[in-house]
Amino acid sequence: MSESSGTQSRRQEELFEAAYQYVLAHGLVDLSLRPLAAAIGSSPRVLLYLYGSKEELVRALLARARTDELAFLGPALAQAAGHLELSTAVLSTWEWLAAAEHRSLLCLWVEAYARSLVEPEGPWASFAAQTVADWLDLLAAAQPARRRRTKAGLAERTAALAVLRGALLDLLATGDVARTTAAVEVYAETVRD
Repeated sequence: MSESSGTQSRRQEELFEAAYQYVLAHGLVDLSLRPLAAAIGSSPRVLLYLYGSKEELVRALLARARTDELAFLGPALAQAAGHLELSTAVLSTWEWLAAAEHRSLLCLWVEAYARSLVEPEGPWASFAAQTVADWLDLLAAAQPARRRRTKAGLAERTAALAVLRGALLDLLATGDVARTTAAVEVYAETVRD
C-alpha cells in the first residue's frame, strides 16, 4: 500500500467515525449530506466519492451500529451464558440496555428498526429482521443446549426478547429506569430455572 492510499484510508476512517458520531447525536431522520459533511469537515462530493451514495453511507453507518451493539451485548450475554439460565441473560442484557451511556446507540437502533419496517427498500432494509435474529442468537447461548433446540426454547427466547424490547422502548420514551427495571426483574423471575 502506498503512503497516499494509507493516508486516504486513514482519512476515510476518520470521516466515517465522525459521521457515525454525528448520526448517534442527530439520528437519521432528514439526514442530509451537506450538513453532515460540514459537521465532519468534509464535503458532500467527498462522501459520495467514498460511499457511492447517501444510501450506501447509511448502510455502512447502520452496520457499524449493529456491530457496536453486538460487541457490547455479546460479553454481557457470554458471562450470563456461563450460568445457562435465560433469566440471568435477560438481567445482564437489561443492565446494558438501561445504562445511560448507551442511549444514543439505542435511539439510533430504534430509528433504524422502525424505518426498516416502513421503508423496506431503503438502506435500512432488513435491519429489524437482522437484529431480531442477532438478539435471539445471543439469548440462545444462555439456554441449555437441549432446551435451545426445542420449539419451547425458541418461544422462551422470543418472549424474553419481546420483554426486553418493550421495556427498552418504554425506557427511551419515559426515562423511567426504576419502573422498567422492576418490570424486567419481575419477568426474569418468571423464567428462572
